[in-house]
Amino acid sequence: DRDTDKKRIEELLEENMVLEIAQKQSMNESAHLGWELEQLSKSTDLADSEKSFVFELNECASSRILKLEDNQSLQNTIQELRDASLTSRESSLKFVELEKENQQLSKKIEKLQNQIEKEKQSNQDLETLSEELIKDKEQLQVVMETLKADKDRQIKDLKQENDHL
Repeated sequence: DRDTDKKRIEELLEENMVLEIAQKQSMNESAHLGWELEQLSKSTDLADSEKSFVFELNECASSRILKLEDNQSLQNTIQELRDASLTSRESSLKFVELEKENQQLSKKIEKLQNQIEKEKQSNQDLETLSEELIKDKEQLQVVMETLKADKDRQIKDLKQENDHL
């Protein structure tokens, strides 16, 4: 019986190793083994050696189930990290695109600011020129009035001289 039990334990251990590789199957088979162990422990006509075998087998199956659950938890964590990494990469790519767009907009803004500065300078130059032209016009008007007054005086003088002659 013990040899048979030992062989059975070895077979179950091999089965459990296979179960670790294929997790879904292993979870179902481990649950089934647990059920079988419970059925065996419930039976009253088991010998003490069979009870200890069942207990050992139950502990082994339980530890395998825990390991499989841990593996599943680790795989879930790995998947979450992969998803987060992909999201991070996508965000990084979007950030790079936005940064490029921002640089382009900054260059456009700089060009527009330069154009505005040129326009301001041009307007100042035109204002200065306009002021100079207004001063020149005023001076020319003064000169014209002076010339007109001189002309009128000369005409008057010439008329007087003519009358005198």
